[in-house]
Order: sequence, then C-alpha cells, then structure tokens
Amino acid sequence: MGRGKIVIRRIDNSTSRQVTFSKRRNGLLKKARELSILCDAEVGLIIFSSTGKLYDYASSSMKSVIERYNKVKEEHHQLLNPDSQVKFWQREAASLRQQLQYLQDYHSVKDLQHLENQLEVSLKGVRTKKGHLIHQENLELYKKVDLIHQQNTELQKKIYGTREANEASRISHSNYTFNNGYDLHAPVRLQLSQPQPPKNNAPAKSMKLGLQLH
Repeated sequence: MGRGKIVIRRIDNSTSRQVTFSKRRNGLLKKARELSILCDAEVGLIIFSSTGKLYDYASSSMKSVIERYNKVKEEHHQLLNPDSQVKFWQREAASLRQQLQYLQDYHSVKDLQHLENQLEVSLKGVRTKKGHLIHQENLELYKKVDLIHQQNTELQKKIYGTREANEASRISHSNYTFNNGYDLHAPVRLQLSQPQPPKNNAPAKSMKLGLQLH
C-alpha cells in the first residue's frame, strides 16, 4: 500500500513542526550542495526558522552570491524598464564625455610627446644598463677561461717534468746495473807463480812468470 499524499499546510503541533523543519532543512541543504557540485552552479541558500535562527549555505561566499544577485536583478530591471535603460545610457555617455574632456585638458599633443620622450629615455637607460651587465658578465667569463688555461698549462708542465725525471732515473739505474761497480777501461794484470816447497826441503829456486797487459 502506497503512502498517502501529504497535504502541504502549516503543522499545528509545535513538536512535529520542529521535527519536520529539521528533516526538510537538512535535505534542502544537501540538495543545494549537490546542485553546486554536480552542475558547477553558484548556489546561495538562506533559511530562517520560526524562532529566528539562521541557516545558510553558499557554494562560494554568501556576500558574492548576494552581490551577483543584486547586479543581475538591477540589469534585468533596466531591460524591462525603458526609462531606466535610457537613464543608464545617459550616465554612460556622460561618463565618456568626462573622460574625453579630461584627456583633452590634461593630455594635449605636447604632453603626449613629452610622455613619449620620457618613455624613450627610460628605455634607453634600461638598454644601457642591460648592455653594461652583459659586458661585465663577459669579462668575468673571459677571466675564468684564462684562469683555466693557466691551470692547464701548469698541470701539463708538472706532468712533463715528472715524466722526464722518471726517464732520467730509469736510465741511471740501467747504467749502474750494467757496470756492476767495475771500470771497464782499467788495465788488467795477470801473474803466474810457482808453488812454494815444504819448509823441511831445501829451498828451490823460485820461478816467476809475469804477464802484464796494458
């Protein structure tokens, strides 16, 4: 059995009225939040209870929603009211005339030329400053390159000096090993002697044979 149709009228019982208000208020706030999220809509909801308590919800802020509402309402009212629309365009025309008069009074051709000259001077100063900074950066870069070149030169000298010292040490060591401490150019002397007889025998005539090579 389906639910009966609820008659929309004021609830006399205060307790039932308060319960219904709480349920429907929460449901309405939930629907407003869902509408703003699902449809990317700007939503503003204001609720006052019978006791004067305020409940509200705004997708952005209540102030922006109210300002937008008042602006749209005024524009809509002007479109519907021909007299208001005429007054609106009259105000716009008066504002444009004031702006034009201000430009004519305070910005003559001479003033505009002066402003243009000031702008050119400012641009020239900016370009000069920029060129000076670039020149300084280039000088610093050249100094760094020259320093690196000097460091590389010193490093190459050290490397070559170490190689030459190692080569000289190796040659000196080879010569010492080959000579083995003797002078190859010194004269060689050879001598042949007869063996000595025993002490108890008669001394024999010693015989010496000497050979000398020069």
